[in-house]
Amino acid sequence: MYTAPIAAVPRLTAGAAVCDGRAVTDVLGVGAVPGIDDFTRRYAELAVRVGANVQPGQKVFVVGGPEHAPLVRASMQSAWDAGAADVEALYLDEVESLLRALHADDPVLDTAGCSRLGALEWMLEGEAAEIYFYGEAFPELWKNADGARAARVFRPKEAVRVRRRLINEGRLAWTLLGAPTESWARKVFGEPDVGRLREAIASAVRLDSPDPVAAWRERLQQLGERGALLTERRFDAVRFRGPDTDLTIGLLAGARWIGGDAETRWGQRHCDNVPTEEVFTTPDRRRTEGRVRTTRPVSYGGVLLDAVELVFKAGRASLVGAASGGDFVTGELAKDANAPYLGEVALVDGDSPVGRSGLLYHHPLYDENVTSHIAYGIAYTAPVSATDGLSDDALLDRGVNVSTVHTDLPIGGPEVEVLGLGRDGSATPILAGADWVLT
Repeated sequence: MYTAPIAAVPRLTAGAAVCDGRAVTDVLGVGAVPGIDDFTRRYAELAVRVGANVQPGQKVFVVGGPEHAPLVRASMQSAWDAGAADVEALYLDEVESLLRALHADDPVLDTAGCSRLGALEWMLEGEAAEIYFYGEAFPELWKNADGARAARVFRPKEAVRVRRRLINEGRLAWTLLGAPTESWARKVFGEPDVGRLREAIASAVRLDSPDPVAAWRERLQQLGERGALLTERRFDAVRFRGPDTDLTIGLLAGARWIGGDAETRWGQRHCDNVPTEEVFTTPDRRRTEGRVRTTRPVSYGGVLLDAVELVFKAGRASLVGAASGGDFVTGELAKDANAPYLGEVALVDGDSPVGRSGLLYHHPLYDENVTSHIAYGIAYTAPVSATDGLSDDALLDRGVNVSTVHTDLPIGGPEVEVLGLGRDGSATPILAGADWVLT
């Protein structure tokens, strides 16, 4: 599961006007709000109805960069239409993070501005919803930045602490979606064809279905059933085998596999990532052994991680090579004592629009959902029972990782098999390449 860079949690801006419940264009006139075309409107509705599942009377934060303003505005309107009590736009600027990485004194790299922390801390008690659009605006922005410093800027420790509570304790109905930009289109297609990128996004998120909401309900049900099946089988470990990969990941006894949508502590269902095609669990941080090589590139903040090779011993990862992005990975693995340990293992088949596309999306949200993946760093505690209120030391003692990083690395694909290992030594096929075979 992907979470956007913590450093991108933005400054507070003025909230939206209610407009007496009428559409913005009805109040200001057609064309007064630029860029709210049919795709933008339908995508925003999907974010509100499927992603955050905004409820009447709820406070909603809509997050995006300045270049994503049309999507932010359309989502605000859709949230008001869904009965939200208050809707606020939170804008981020990628350049701000770059300037911090380039110029800040060393201690500042791990800090978050008070306005960013203020928004996150309000969410802790507010039973709020968050719709987060993320799409790189400047693909070459981080070209000359130090990878290790960039890794620290992306996830300031104070903000990570609050964000971790929001997610792990179910205190926020949140959703993350990709926002099309010319720069992103150029990365994917070699030209700034935003129209083509919109078509790819529409397919990946099932927006081109006759009834996108119904299509998502069907897929989320299927993923939920797969999670229930894996939980029922109680595998002791999962093993990935393929070219340059033989990795065994020990699982926590009693941990559930989760697929599809999530639920807040007050019972609101929401879809963390759109698209989402995974079933995931929290592994035992102490029990990963072997070697793995990523099967697809993945980009974080403009830094491309490609052919990353890791060796695990007693759960701890060491970088042994990378075609690109090695400095970034090294910086993240060194950020704290637990960063080199796994916090997630996710299984993904190839039977989805994003998986069948054949595209390299250059966006971690999409590229992680193409195939199975692992994440080093912080663990999600939702799959593990009785974790609310536990201290970091208590979580670590149970084998649940605690860290300030969380980075997904794709390790599945057509040449990789995934086996479920029983405590008796038995091996049961789960994925044969891109095909789900466990029944």
